[in-house]
Amino acid sequence: MLLTTAYSLLQPLAPRLLHGGGDLSLRSRKAGCLVMNASSEANKPAIMNEVFEPFEEVKKELLLVPTVPHASLARHVYSDPCEAAINAQINVEYNVSYVYHAMYAYFDRDNVALKGLAKFFKEASVEEREHAEKFMEYQNKRGGQVNLHGMMMPISDYDHIDKGDALYAMELALSLEKLTNEKLLNLHKVADENNDAQLADFVESEFLAEQVESIKKISEYVAQLRRVGTGHGVWNFDQMLLAGATAV
Repeated sequence: MLLTTAYSLLQPLAPRLLHGGGDLSLRSRKAGCLVMNASSEANKPAIMNEVFEPFEEVKKELLLVPTVPHASLARHVYSDPCEAAINAQINVEYNVSYVYHAMYAYFDRDNVALKGLAKFFKEASVEEREHAEKFMEYQNKRGGQVNLHGMMMPISDYDHIDKGDALYAMELALSLEKLTNEKLLNLHKVADENNDAQLADFVESEFLAEQVESIKKISEYVAQLRRVGTGHGVWNFDQMLLAGATAV
């Protein structure tokens, strides 16, 4: 009698229970017997919703806003080692640009007159200076302070007794590009050591791939100049640069 009554009471709810509308689901009916299992929802752990309270959490940031007139307002999670490493890299880029500019001046001389090499090294100098300016802009963006260092005077004569001037200058350029790449990798390491994901991303996205391409291109130029010797082949190589090759 009691089972029949329970069945008659639950029968209108059966469709809703079968479709997950309640805590219990109707599984089967056999000979007037009702078999019910706990819903799978009941077995799931309760989800604790974390409430974000911006006005409470921002209080600690408000306390960190500088009140000193000369302090940066933009600086946030930017360590002193990263700031110093950026300034060191600015100095590297400017020094390399300075050397390339000296090479441009040498090949532009009237008694050297290799206009293609002069053009190539002038463009390379401009590019390295642009790299220095990129790092300066980034330093200011992060709230650091740009400190420019001194630079050594580059040599003014690139004529080598065995290699000639074109090959010697290009080998020197290759060495400079590899040195710059090492400095960039060291900068990336400083960013990693100080958990500065933004600086690491900046170095990766703006410089590392381009630096590898530069090393490859100048390596090819060195290989070509080693083949042509120091005579007429250098003039042909120079004409190739003058016709459209650009610094990379």
